[in-house]
Amino acid sequence: MKLVSTRESAPLSSFKQAVSRGMAPDGGLYMPVRVPQLKPDFWSGLREQSIPAIAEALFNELIGDEFEEGYFGELAREAFNFDAPVVPLDDRTGVLELFHGPTLAFKDFGARFMARVMPLCKVSTNGEPLTVLTATSGDTGAAVAQGFYKVDGVRAFILYPKGKVSPLQERQFATLGHNITAVEVDGTFDDCQRIVKEVFAQDNLNKRFNLTSANSINIARLIPQMVYYVAAWAELTRDDIYRKLTFIVPSGNFGNVTAGVMAAHMGMPNVQYVTATNANDVVPEFLEGNAYTPRPSVATISNAMDVGSPSNFERLEALYGGNHAALRNFLKGDRVSDARTREVIREVYEQFNYAACPHTATGIEVWNRFKSLQRYESDYGVVLATAHPAKFIEVMEQELPGAVAIPERLAILRDKELKSIPIAAAADELIALL
Repeated sequence: MKLVSTRESAPLSSFKQAVSRGMAPDGGLYMPVRVPQLKPDFWSGLREQSIPAIAEALFNELIGDEFEEGYFGELAREAFNFDAPVVPLDDRTGVLELFHGPTLAFKDFGARFMARVMPLCKVSTNGEPLTVLTATSGDTGAAVAQGFYKVDGVRAFILYPKGKVSPLQERQFATLGHNITAVEVDGTFDDCQRIVKEVFAQDNLNKRFNLTSANSINIARLIPQMVYYVAAWAELTRDDIYRKLTFIVPSGNFGNVTAGVMAAHMGMPNVQYVTATNANDVVPEFLEGNAYTPRPSVATISNAMDVGSPSNFERLEALYGGNHAALRNFLKGDRVSDARTREVIREVYEQFNYAACPHTATGIEVWNRFKSLQRYESDYGVVLATAHPAKFIEVMEQELPGAVAIPERLAILRDKELKSIPIAAAADELIALL
């Protein structure tokens, strides 16, 4: 696979080179020069396969030419050794639970893949360790930290906005120490993301510190996220190959939905996508016909989606060659207020005895608005549950007292000491830490 920057002024790159760099030299994000079109028999052959087998088949098609034969089979069995079930709510709606991995969030798919391929992609040329920079609005930090924890020759810096991630999310990455440094930024997620990009823009720092990224700005985070869309599609169309699906994707930095749209471009049949956001709705505004206008993010109870300038919007544009009309025609979206999100959490539990986290609740609400429209009236809606509800126990206890048990792997973190380092929202302060 050859990749090109979304800003089209950087040299072509191999997959390994793109993973190593994280961002392209011109500040853009890497995308395939051409998204491969996979034949119908490839897709039909996945319907009886496990998640690791589906992952192996996808990776071999996309990037197998850069790795040894058999490598992705072993990687997939190690990295994706957990389920992603679709739990039905009613005859038109299922919840794709992506929180059965070690950090209880969908980011485990991307981070566990990345932690395994990174050492094969980036090699230190100066004897210094590789430095992974990651901005997080919640779950990315935990997945990346756990993925790279105690990996020889790698150090990871996790930037997160002060007071804007849940306490249990914070403890998943800010209590580890060792080669993981949690950096508490006095600002928003967008500030964290900006700082990371500013550091990457300085070529001397890239070389000195062997920098790479583990956000969804890195193509190695995006490709493995296609796996669970394809696995859900394979499961839900096994007995009805013509079944139509709409994936409803709670979205913040928009890497998750971009991965799904890429799978559709590769030929996965009979699928549509709808994004769900909170008050940070710059992409839904764009999809409704307005100009794309990034703005400062605002804090909500679905904090992982508190992104005012989503990086992956560039990738969505690139998939459509800058044709905004075509992008708007394929992808739809809507936003949900905090007040309505709280109501949906209660309603879903009352109707289906199902505890939906605040992010999942936004997806359920958006699907309930869309499913009666003519375009979707014959589709089965698959709402992505991006994180375990216990990670947002404060909100869940307010709406469903006593209904959500905290898994042991989270409960043991409550009394652990935070080891984060506070900085102002300035790149110079991160550089000093590096």
